Amino acid sequence: MATKVSDYVLQRLREWEVEHVFAYAGDGINGLLAAWGRADNDPKFIQARHEEMAAFEAVGYAKFSGKVGVCAATSGPGAIHLLNGLYDAKLDHVPVVAIVGQTNRSAMGGSYQQEVDLLSLYKDVASDFCEMVTVPEQLPNVIDRAIRTAYAKRTVTAVIIPADVQELDYTPPTHAFKMVPSSLGTSTSAPVPAQEDIERAAEVLNAGEKVAVLIGQGARGARAEVEVVAELLGAGVAKALLGKDALPDDLPYVTGSIGLLGTRPSYDLMRGCDTLLVIGSSFPYSQFLPEYDQARAVQIDIDPFMIGLRYPFEVNLVGDARATLQALLPRLKRKKHGAWRKKIEKDVARWWEVMQRRAQVEADPVNPEYVVHALDDLLPLDVMLAADSGSAANWYARHLRMRGTMRGSLSGTLATMGPGVPYVIGAKFAHPGRPAIAIVGDGAMQMNGMAELITVAKYWQEWQDPRLIVAVLNNEDLNQVTWEMRAMTGAPQFLPSQALPDVRYADFARSIGLDAVRVEKPDEVEPAWQRALGADRPFVIDFRTDPAVPPIPPHADLDQIEAAALSVLKGDSDRGAVLRQGIKAKVQEMLPGHRRDAGAGGRAGQ
Repeated sequence: MATKVSDYVLQRLREWEVEHVFAYAGDGINGLLAAWGRADNDPKFIQARHEEMAAFEAVGYAKFSGKVGVCAATSGPGAIHLLNGLYDAKLDHVPVVAIVGQTNRSAMGGSYQQEVDLLSLYKDVASDFCEMVTVPEQLPNVIDRAIRTAYAKRTVTAVIIPADVQELDYTPPTHAFKMVPSSLGTSTSAPVPAQEDIERAAEVLNAGEKVAVLIGQGARGARAEVEVVAELLGAGVAKALLGKDALPDDLPYVTGSIGLLGTRPSYDLMRGCDTLLVIGSSFPYSQFLPEYDQARAVQIDIDPFMIGLRYPFEVNLVGDARATLQALLPRLKRKKHGAWRKKIEKDVARWWEVMQRRAQVEADPVNPEYVVHALDDLLPLDVMLAADSGSAANWYARHLRMRGTMRGSLSGTLATMGPGVPYVIGAKFAHPGRPAIAIVGDGAMQMNGMAELITVAKYWQEWQDPRLIVAVLNNEDLNQVTWEMRAMTGAPQFLPSQALPDVRYADFARSIGLDAVRVEKPDEVEPAWQRALGADRPFVIDFRTDPAVPPIPPHADLDQIEAAALSVLKGDSDRGAVLRQGIKAKVQEMLPGHRRDAGAGGRAGQ
């Protein structure tokens, strides 16, 4: 039997060592689906419940594996549904390739069913490479360039294949005019800045007395070098959320996350430093960085287009984080660990005491900070964590301490709702022998997490370690937006937009063969985590949490927070009455370590 274009596409993916394709069926890719049947499902077709979830799963796979994530969808609506997940990958600099169908070439331009101008639609999200295959001879070049570009630029690429082209016999490009040959593979590279630039950076860092370091996901491969830099310079290290797993939190000088979801020690680190070193981070919110005339600054980033964007850096080093730091380290002078370093370590120790006290504050029925804080000591050292957007991200950012080989991620830049559950599904296909935990709000769970539990039920028995835990912070409120409304406009909770129904998530999980429990009392929290971590199958925990616990920013002005909390008094619904009880006292109790001084505003960044 002749090899069809669809057969060759899958063959080329196998040659690129692609093992999974996250997808959803449709007649625009019928040719590819038939080819999957002929190929004995290699690479493995992972059936999501929705194309957006397929894209999120590809993003999760790429984030936790370091390999390219591949997703596929039909023409028209299927291709459109992929977009949110693809933008999540693009903005977080993750390599993902989308393979999408299109109507037959003969129907193009005829306003045919499901005909969408995909080249225009994908022009932005796949701006570095987006091509439509119209003749077999374009392969393998189009597939090769899509994968190679995704890896090289850590971005999204797209290949569009009309349905009739999928069914054509494959014929390779010939040694002829206007034919484009291709080849497999790409090498890794570790660019290093010029020596004179390294020396300029060393001069700035050596001259400083109060050095702060900010790292992002680009520093993940340079953990050892970052630790040496911090020791040499007597520096504290703050982490953008996408770099939360780039350095362990059990190091005494690691101040934790930065930004609106960050910690007070990170905020104070930036307010007090006279020198700043940023490594592998595009953290966008300069109001959380030092004042512009306060600190001399050096940036290291592998992407020249992300250099110099966030701060008036004196030296911009374009290079691989690890290789650049290795070149820089011999030129750095060891500083005495004096008052600056001692203050950083004291602030960090005090912060964790604050977190402990905040977790112990009584709430009705359960304090969400306690839910996540109780998990911290129980985390397996090889766990893979994902947090969804919303107030769940606050508790993930502040209460979970990375150590060992733990990995964690969220939608850092797009900050979209809904990737928590599909992220850990993708992570489990990347590392089926490691446990995974998603911390999600009830809004995200209702948006798409419940449906994707069906995907978990479909595939979990293929994983060596069956543990995939979904923790739902069920407070019947779109809580992050509710608190933003209170803080920014002084508005009470607007129930028509914010109130959510109480769904029995545990009952649903059990109905599809998973294990689950509903937690409605504080003394049930830790046993629920222990039961889930010891389960022989995926597990859902429905935590009934208190929506009146505020996600307090690190720069909190106590007066403003009290005013925001008390704005709920303007409500007159039954639910509002419940929230009103003791809210002022609760906010004050949860604020040890915060001050009555105004700080910078803004949203959390990565």
